[in-house]
Amino acid sequence: MSRVKNILFIMCDQLRADYLSCYGHKTLSTPHIDGLAQRGVRFDRAYCQSPNCGPSRASFYSGRYVFSHGATWNFIPLPLGEQTMGDHMRKAGMRVAVVGKTHMYADRDGLTRLFLGPETEQAKQVAQAGFEPYERDDGIHPDKMVDPKLAYNEYLRSHGMEGANPWHTWANAGEDEQGDIASGWYYRHAHRPTRAPDEHGETAYMTRRAMDFMKEQGDQPWLLHLSYIKPHWPYIVQAPYHQMYGREDIQAPIRSEKERSNDHPVYEGYRMHPEGVAFSRDADRLNVIPAYMGLVKQIDDHLGKLFAFMQERGLMDNTLIVFTADHSDYLGDHWLGEKEFMYEQGVRIPLIISDPSAPGTHGTTSQALAEAIDLLPTFMDTMGVPAAPHWLEGRSLRPVLEGTQTSVREVAVSELDYAIYGAARRLKLGPREARMVMARSDRYKYIHYDGLPPQLFDLHNDPHELHDLGRDPGYAAVREEHLTWIFDWMRQRRNRVTISDEDIMKRSSPAAAGGVIIGQW
Repeated sequence: MSRVKNILFIMCDQLRADYLSCYGHKTLSTPHIDGLAQRGVRFDRAYCQSPNCGPSRASFYSGRYVFSHGATWNFIPLPLGEQTMGDHMRKAGMRVAVVGKTHMYADRDGLTRLFLGPETEQAKQVAQAGFEPYERDDGIHPDKMVDPKLAYNEYLRSHGMEGANPWHTWANAGEDEQGDIASGWYYRHAHRPTRAPDEHGETAYMTRRAMDFMKEQGDQPWLLHLSYIKPHWPYIVQAPYHQMYGREDIQAPIRSEKERSNDHPVYEGYRMHPEGVAFSRDADRLNVIPAYMGLVKQIDDHLGKLFAFMQERGLMDNTLIVFTADHSDYLGDHWLGEKEFMYEQGVRIPLIISDPSAPGTHGTTSQALAEAIDLLPTFMDTMGVPAAPHWLEGRSLRPVLEGTQTSVREVAVSELDYAIYGAARRLKLGPREARMVMARSDRYKYIHYDGLPPQLFDLHNDPHELHDLGRDPGYAAVREEHLTWIFDWMRQRRNRVTISDEDIMKRSSPAAAGGVIIGQW
């Protein structure tokens, strides 16, 4: 019998798994996240469905692959008909809300087609990817995009931090030696503390808003998506976190000089992106990474406060807690910046699941190939919501959490639509040609490109992915095997979503024919 009444779904933005001490970082200590791992299962081989915010989150929230839901890049909305976490979990009587970022956008064309005005309750829910927007804040608010009604800006102004966009000028900017605003958008300012103190930073603010939500709940079961905006850029952090780490704390980059001569056209194009050029320079990399580490440490400290708050109220005993990230960050590894590629530093994510009803596996590490789309089926399985296999493409991780299975799949898949990137432009690829698909098996990682050479890495003998075997004739059979897996995966997508598998089986019986007689003597 499950003891779970509530679900806390924590997501960080652009957080690398190996920047947590429980995943092996040698100088960055994250005791509260480590403590969560001791109260649950840490997944070593978890992957996002796309190394980009929008499509990754769309898959987390829908339980479906990018190939199926079609929101292939940022600012592309989930189609109106897609069911989301809120649609499924409200069936369990749960209040489903978000504090922080979703990066989801409403299907305005679909709403207009169905004559749903933007102020209707149905439209509001669809616009928030099925979440109640308890405190929706996507966290990227440059002056040209700032929402005049942004609650966080109003909060900052209420504490004396004035301006048209205090998110930028206070929470994500410092001061230079002349007293001028030093924007966190520029890597050269990453070492400075923000003008806003820690207590008013985005991480502290969102943590308190999560506590406010929990205080309101009483006995009503809930699912809260606490979606931290950090350590995503701008890479700048509040004091004292800005000076907790120095260059001596930075781990050596995972890259080799030989990679610079790798002529794979897509990889070569990515290295030429501005962020790739910047993070290949030591001046940029060594100034940014201490701030990134400070942002991670700040999240861990505030999670410690949240967990203590929950412990005082008995919520740690009846809440399933998930900690993960939407994707990772290269930080100069492989001579790259950002995240949009299929190396481990972009596509592998931290995943920790603490289930109070499965104490037998607490403190263990799983080698199961897990995917972002597995979380929604796991939540439904935990709360007794009927499975929806005609919709959901993920697989429940409950057998792993309960210790009855060690794996749920043979291959993990991730996808990326890179049509808008400079690499695609240089290769003169059209919008339907610039796609990559990763198949990660137990030993190998294979990346398929339409009309271009594949990539292949032997993760047992080359865990840092420094030797591309994509054109090595000795590995032709391995490549063929993984390409077959991708073809099988594409054929198995859920596209018949308007009728359940059970109803299909009922229709196949003679009793369901309604008196229509076909083929009888």
